[in-house]
Amino acid sequence: MKSLNFAPLLFWRSAGPVLFLWLLFAAMPAQAQLPDFTVLVEQNSPAVVNISTTQKIKRSMNRLPPGMDIPNLPEDSPFNDLFKHFFGDGEGGGPPQEFDAQSLGSGFIISPEGYVLTNNHVVKNADKILVRLSDRREFVAQVVGTDERSDIALLKIKADHLPVVKLGNSNDLKVGEWVFAIGSPFGFDHSATAGIISAIGRSLPTESYVPFIQTDVAINPGNSGGPLFNLNGEVIGINSQIFSRTGGFMGLSFAIPMDVAMDVTEQLKTKGRVTRGWLGILIQDVTSDLAESFGMSSPEGALVARILPDSPAHKAGIQVGDVVVEYDGKPIVESSSLPKLVGRTKIGTEVPLKIIRKGKAQNIAIKIEELPKEEEVKLSEVAPKAAADNRLAIVVTELTPDQRKQLEVKSGVLVQQVNNGPAMKAGIQRGDVLLSINNVDIDSTERFNNVVKELPTDKPVPILVQRGNGSLFLALKIGKDEQNN
Repeated sequence: MKSLNFAPLLFWRSAGPVLFLWLLFAAMPAQAQLPDFTVLVEQNSPAVVNISTTQKIKRSMNRLPPGMDIPNLPEDSPFNDLFKHFFGDGEGGGPPQEFDAQSLGSGFIISPEGYVLTNNHVVKNADKILVRLSDRREFVAQVVGTDERSDIALLKIKADHLPVVKLGNSNDLKVGEWVFAIGSPFGFDHSATAGIISAIGRSLPTESYVPFIQTDVAINPGNSGGPLFNLNGEVIGINSQIFSRTGGFMGLSFAIPMDVAMDVTEQLKTKGRVTRGWLGILIQDVTSDLAESFGMSSPEGALVARILPDSPAHKAGIQVGDVVVEYDGKPIVESSSLPKLVGRTKIGTEVPLKIIRKGKAQNIAIKIEELPKEEEVKLSEVAPKAAADNRLAIVVTELTPDQRKQLEVKSGVLVQQVNNGPAMKAGIQRGDVLLSINNVDIDSTERFNNVVKELPTDKPVPILVQRGNGSLFLALKIGKDEQNN
């Protein structure tokens, strides 16, 4: 009979678990190490500058309320000097006094010739701009040019042996990658903070032409205008704004992409101003109900709510109700992405558009013109009111010639009252002008009544209204329980 050798079994019992764990960890992918920013900060800090501005403000002496005089106090009263200091010698107050208002920001040097980039709001209305380097040198800067829409300012200082940053490509950014900022929050020079990119191409209500980089890098007052770096030590954005309910950092900061900044910079250098492309349309998002009403399979694109006269869109034959789903070969998923693409298009370029018109796709070529200075039309709101008596639960009247002239419309009916019903649910408000319902132009109350009678139930239909100076589409649906109202 063969004797059994238990040595391997005994070895496994003693060393097996350790060997198993070693093999398990060896097979696992190496954990990513957290980035070390020390070398990057050391290399790039010299090209980051502190920017301080001074603005002279004239302020009148405080005045007493009308009809009120300084009390008749004894000459030796200590309150005499107090009243005269704050209110002068009487009701009129003293002459205006001049004060120096100061502010702080950040910036960075982009060329050995002394060009410095920062935010427009950092230097706006400044009488004197002082740039301080990390080696304590200070220079008075001249403004080469500013662009309020992108919040970018290009400065110039006269200096030698200037350190410069390395510029990166913001088109290659990915959500989740590490980034870091250097700036002067609250005046603390060359403070470094780090985080990740939270989103790209972000739209903000205050700016239609910048696809912001959103990060969770700590940005505070004084960081404005400073650089946002990637892990290659390249500047990929200019820190510009934060979202905050307190005035301090709350985890959301926004940077201007470097490709946008450099396009603005080159225009400021060569022309002293920035030009942007323009279509001449007012647009809105396409909701699910609107998409269904327009015969679209999904809510996407930019819905044309108004066309400005003599604009490129007007000349190209674009119509109210068209949905732009593609611009120059690039898909338009959200309406906010269209102005950014148009704005960066070279003036005079003919661009192909793909639109959806009455459920069918069409291709239109449009020649881009320059955005006028006064062109930033916003939709105003009118407060809703009450009462009505028809399928939509509204009361409408025909427009007088004066009202048509004032509202700049050729047709439509005026909403006088709105009651609880389909119109209110759709968002129609008192003071709106109904221009079309279910793609039928409304030119009289008679046409309105006839169209409303024929509207389908439980199916959204588009309704175009003018509200204030703007137009917008709403999705209207009449439920089965409302069809006999």
